[in-house]
Amino acid sequence: MATALPASALAQSAPTWAQLTPQQQKILAPLEKDWDSLEAERRLRWLGVAKRYHGLSPERQQRIQQRMRDWAQLTPAQREAARQRYRRLQELSPEERRALHERWQRYQQLPESERRELRERARPQDEDDID
Repeated sequence: MATALPASALAQSAPTWAQLTPQQQKILAPLEKDWDSLEAERRLRWLGVAKRYHGLSPERQQRIQQRMRDWAQLTPAQREAARQRYRRLQELSPEERRALHERWQRYQQLPESERRELRERARPQDEDDID
């Protein structure tokens, strides 16, 4: 069983942006602004992505780049909400995940007007509207 590295060792093993190779910087460019403020564990995970990057299909590479750009544009609160959603998804059973995936696929097939309507109905009301 592998043991976790102490926080100090983990921090030392996670390079700063300036310590990344030019190739790593190119792949991880959307994260440059936030790189040095990321937790060591997250930096190490992104380095794993960069290491596997050139073995991925061009479509997968493009998707990863887009997701990094999208992530970089989120506010800290939005990032935390995304992390919480991810943790909740990890707690689902395989059957629940499969059902959720199927629902998502059906949603993706809807016309944009119907998706917009569903989003509006799902959006929480402002407190002023509750009175």
